[in-house]
Amino acid sequence: MTRFTAWRRRSWAGYAVVLAALVAIGAIYAGVSPATDQAQATGTQAQAADLAKGKSLFNQNCASCHGLNAEGTKDSYDNTIAPSLIGVGAASVHFQITTGRMPAMTNAAQVPSKKVVAPFDDEANVTAVAEYIQSLGGGPGVPIVPQGGDAALGGKLFRTNCAQCHNFTGQGGALTEGKYAPDLLETTPVQIYEAMLTGPQAMPVFNDTTLTPEDKAAIIAFIETTREEPNPGGAGLGRMGPVSEGLVGWVVGIGLLVFASIWITAKKPKKLKKS
Repeated sequence: MTRFTAWRRRSWAGYAVVLAALVAIGAIYAGVSPATDQAQATGTQAQAADLAKGKSLFNQNCASCHGLNAEGTKDSYDNTIAPSLIGVGAASVHFQITTGRMPAMTNAAQVPSKKVVAPFDDEANVTAVAEYIQSLGGGPGVPIVPQGGDAALGGKLFRTNCAQCHNFTGQGGALTEGKYAPDLLETTPVQIYEAMLTGPQAMPVFNDTTLTPEDKAAIIAFIETTREEPNPGGAGLGRMGPVSEGLVGWVVGIGLLVFASIWITAKKPKKLKKS
């Protein structure tokens, strides 16, 4: 004990302890860091491969309209053929591709949704292109939809913010200049959230300040609830209630009565036989 105390009191003892501690820390780090560095390198390589794949798919399917660098294109009169995609984010790309709107087949006032075809019938290819566009200038990413939305609150929010265009139950409706609000019968929760987040075509943007993620989840819950409601009376007729039902009753019902009246009065009376 006396020898240890004497050794500890020497001037170089402190340096020896610090040196031993550094050697121990270095040995521990050397044993752990290679696995961490390797994992990071693997992740970086995988990300680079995905971006390369996304760029290749973009060049093959999108660059002819949106430009080789996604900068957009215009015609000789300086009219936009396809907008720039820099800064639109992965959410917008994912929405446009998974709904079949892109690649577009028409230059109409509004690009309609259609069946998704190869190579974008593979979700991995869609994700690769979306992440490639995300890497060019940021923007909203593909959202994760919160679960357990309040359908009652969603109904109020939908009628306040969405029903003017999409109908009270998401059946869609006509807008001006050849545009229209599409029906929401076949859309997925992610697509509905992305539409609110990015505002495709004539739709306004509902960012997280205007409608919080919980509000968006509530609206999605309401839309899914309305899809499951039965139509015990037969055809839904757009689910507009007495307006559409009264119109059909008037046009069809009164029309049939008028037709029957004309048919009855048009019959020639039978001649009486002379006795």
